[in-house]
Amino acid sequence: MKWLVTGAGGMLGRDVVEELTRRGENVVGLDRAALDITAPEAVDTALGEHRPDLVVNCAGYTAVDDAESDEARALQINGDGPRLLARACAAYDARLIHLSTDYVFSGEDRTAPYPEDHPPAPRTAYGRTKLAGERAVLEELPGASAIVRTAWLYGAGGTNFVRTMIGLEARRDTLDVVDDQRGQPTWSADVAERIADLGPRIGPDAHGVFHATNSGEATWYELAREVFSLIGADPDRVRPTSSAAFPRPAPRPAYSALAHRRWQEIGLPLPRDWRSALHEALPHIRKEGPLRETP
Repeated sequence: MKWLVTGAGGMLGRDVVEELTRRGENVVGLDRAALDITAPEAVDTALGEHRPDLVVNCAGYTAVDDAESDEARALQINGDGPRLLARACAAYDARLIHLSTDYVFSGEDRTAPYPEDHPPAPRTAYGRTKLAGERAVLEELPGASAIVRTAWLYGAGGTNFVRTMIGLEARRDTLDVVDDQRGQPTWSADVAERIADLGPRIGPDAHGVFHATNSGEATWYELAREVFSLIGADPDRVRPTSSAAFPRPAPRPAYSALAHRRWQEIGLPLPRDWRSALHEALPHIRKEGPLRETP
């Protein structure tokens, strides 16, 4: 089985390529410079040259705040690009896994994890463009595609909250962290494993929408405290605050936990708890080094 991973230069794309390589799979990873998914000829050439059995689309416009003033460009990458990939997969008889996000839901008036079939209601430009990509893939490649939604990703590569907290712990006496947004901290390596498990199963009995997050729930404040504890710092140096203290162009979901029923339906176990994943992930993240950006 041959895999092609787009967006292979990003945090999740890198982890997917590494996981598939570790399993001995035949995998080609293409970063943005190697494949612009919004260019029809480039997409057709890539699939025609590599002839994959399965494509994993990790490419995307992920600047949530920038999308509010740049929605047309975000839609081109998050909506039109996946449609082009799905059409090319149909032409070359390949299956497709497309990565999406919790931002397709509103995050309002919710206290239980969103099931996979819950009606989407995005409140941001980013969420609207990602939902457009989901619908494009399911329209163009029904029965041979899977939408994999994830959220609150962190990992050894790329910009993410956990690496930022590690860096700030060394430079600040105290940190104010938002405590009124609740979700599921998720290690990108765990998502890569889910994708590798799902790919061979895609077909008549395993297609549609899946949620790939670690289980359990936390606020950003609770996640920051857990990071501090695990690296030997005093968690009381982390202080709770509200979203109003960090105003941003795109509203953040107050609640965005995702349910995982579909994994059991195809014979895979539920994802592990976020604390267990974070405990295993931290040595890898610390080896990579902290980020210097503020949250």
